[in-house]
Amino acid sequence: MAVAVPASFLHAFDVGSAARPHLWVNIGLAIVALALGGGVAWWAGRKVAMTAMPQMVAIYNGMGGGAAGAIAAVELFGAKTNGLTALAVTLLGAVIGAVSLSGSLIAWAKLDGVIKKPLRFKGQQVVNGLALLATLAVGAAIVAAGEGALALPLSTAAAIYLFFGLALVVGVLMTLPIGGADMPVVISIFNAFTGLAVGLEGFVLQNPTLMIAGMVVGAAGLLLTLLMAKAMNRSVSNVVFSNFGETSKHKPSKIKGELKPTQPGDAGIAMRYAASVIIVPGYGLAVSQGQGKLFEFVKLLQAGGVSVKFAVHPVAGRMPGQMDVLLAEAGVPYDMIFQLEDINDDFKTTDVALVIGANDVVNPAARTDKASPIFGMPILNADQTKQVFVVKRGDGKGYAGIVNALFYGDNCNMVYGDAQAVLIKMIEAVRGLGLPAAA
Repeated sequence: MAVAVPASFLHAFDVGSAARPHLWVNIGLAIVALALGGGVAWWAGRKVAMTAMPQMVAIYNGMGGGAAGAIAAVELFGAKTNGLTALAVTLLGAVIGAVSLSGSLIAWAKLDGVIKKPLRFKGQQVVNGLALLATLAVGAAIVAAGEGALALPLSTAAAIYLFFGLALVVGVLMTLPIGGADMPVVISIFNAFTGLAVGLEGFVLQNPTLMIAGMVVGAAGLLLTLLMAKAMNRSVSNVVFSNFGETSKHKPSKIKGELKPTQPGDAGIAMRYAASVIIVPGYGLAVSQGQGKLFEFVKLLQAGGVSVKFAVHPVAGRMPGQMDVLLAEAGVPYDMIFQLEDINDDFKTTDVALVIGANDVVNPAARTDKASPIFGMPILNADQTKQVFVVKRGDGKGYAGIVNALFYGDNCNMVYGDAQAVLIKMIEAVRGLGLPAAA
């Protein structure tokens, strides 16, 4: 986009149309809009907490889709789309942009806790399909009317309003049934939608740079969607048709065992005397802003000769790559961070797994319980280590809304409290040992 914006300004000088006499006025208005939008975005970017970053990404995805839809609306109402292809592409970009806008707003509401649960009803897929078909039918009618092949029963302006209204409804209906554990996939797919919409409108405006930039964003978003879907063990069709977060009609298996709480200091000392530790970060770490203290604790362990690695699940957190960003912000070297497929076999030979703020991504039910809503999802094998410490604020369920069988395992102890506060106590306990650092 940093290339697309100045290129669009240069492209304006090559436009020969009725807008040509107003070129400098239009450029001035564009500069003012960029200054206002850029200023607000810069301020918001500096103020936003790491925990609210997924919400901001969702909003920005929606704004991009909305901008593409607005461009399409201007072209449609201004009757500037000449030819069947241009009109069809404009409408296609409009529907994708509108779906991205309304869907991203619902995603923001879910991430921010405004909508706390997935909203599902009987026959939802049928309703979604009918809404999409109605949107496409109205779009096809507008194209046919534009070519003189069909007389609309209502004005062209009314048909365009109806088209956009239906497209916005499709985005809402598509996102409402989505479960919380699938939000990284949702953000990825709407990112792809926004890029595709921008690219299509670039074609309509005959702006090659905008078209290329949009297609690059769309392709990257699509690739990320495929990777996220694979990480969740979902097919692309499952993603597209909104079968997110569906649960089995059978009751999940009853969990045996009991929760075994321990003190932060005891857990910290146990890790100081271990030979190897794997840390599994999750959203709770971001909530507490404890990444700095975590790395401070890690450096204490390393000074004592303990081998420490970080295991990051592809969908940990609320958006793709959130844990990688969090650890990078704390200064954790990249060679200490491992993805699921690269580290999963190491758990069985590791002394301690420290699960801090993560839940669903280490739930063994994904491997063993066919009735679980996360069954089949690849998880980090934290349960296979000799000892597991789970840092958690309480006994609440994860974002998928299910109990974690790991917490009741014989080799697992719960360390209750805010992640940052717990880490501070661990650091104090290890320093209190007064042990010499390894050479």
